[in-house]
Amino acid sequence: MANNYSRGQKDTRPWGKWEVIDCGDTFCVKRITVSPGGVLSLQMHHYRSEHWIIVNGTAVVTLGKLEFEKTAGDAIFIPEEVKHRIRNEADVDLEFIEIQYGEDLDEDDIVRFEDIYGRVK
Repeated sequence: MANNYSRGQKDTRPWGKWEVIDCGDTFCVKRITVSPGGVLSLQMHHYRSEHWIIVNGTAVVTLGKLEFEKTAGDAIFIPEEVKHRIRNEADVDLEFIEIQYGEDLDEDDIVRFEDIYGRVK
């Protein structure tokens, strides 16, 4: 099993930022902030599932072929190999807690299908 994250690790992305709150061999907990107008890529992961818990703002979530809105207190489960994305159409930051669980927790396990920032390979 591989986990390439460490507690306190941070990164800035075109859509906002993330910070690792905690991690272990098979899990990683991140606080993710999506700036107003920010959109994560439509993506999937081969080796991990994710749980998202919205803590501030309103999220527009794509999960497979479904699209729905979630607000503070709502949770979303994303199984391995299911396309997903989150976007912030509001004027305030969207914040959510992401719990990754799986055998390979690495940024290289992101398969992008669509991305407004040109990051699809």
